[in-house]
Amino acid sequence: MPEATSPRRLPVRFLALAAIAAGVGAAALLGGRAHLELRSGTALEQPRRLADFTLLDHRGGTLGRRDFEGRWTVVFSGFTHCPDLCPTTLLQLGELRARVPGDSLRILFLSVDPERDPPERVAEYLAHFGAGLTGATGTPAQVEAFTAQLGLAQVRNPGTGGDYTVDHSAALVLIDPRARVAGYFRPPHDTAALAADLAALTGNAG
Repeated sequence: MPEATSPRRLPVRFLALAAIAAGVGAAALLGGRAHLELRSGTALEQPRRLADFTLLDHRGGTLGRRDFEGRWTVVFSGFTHCPDLCPTTLLQLGELRARVPGDSLRILFLSVDPERDPPERVAEYLAHFGAGLTGATGTPAQVEAFTAQLGLAQVRNPGTGGDYTVDHSAALVLIDPRARVAGYFRPPHDTAALAADLAALTGNAG
């Protein structure tokens, strides 16, 4: 007859197993890491959950909070008439997309000039910066509400003859697979360092 297991030893064994399971579960919620660490950015100690929102993607489909679940997302806000900052940053993000391929990461360009940037214009603009980038826009109210959740701001500056430009943040916002704002990457952006961080988060590290 097999020897009976001592009842005094069971709690220790099960507590150890429970601790391991809890650690694995926490790591899974953070994309494989129990504690988010960014070498090229700043991770929030307490990620901020996004409230429901509605945007349009560059194909004319809708984007909401649930579309941000299940993958990491990097958001950059700008506009297609931007003379320098946006094209420079999008060139870096296009290279980043090539370095960190796969569905576990989305790189999203959000237009903060929805009056001049309908979905088709955003799609045409993004085509200059490589494959795999996602664009988003919406009504002015929708865009304003979403950027406020991200902790970003933009200001419209009137020009001559009815023209205008838009001052906006150059930061990249990191959203985790639970649709929470998890961190920020401040400029100047180092593409190699960004790629290393995101490859580690998404499991694409070499």
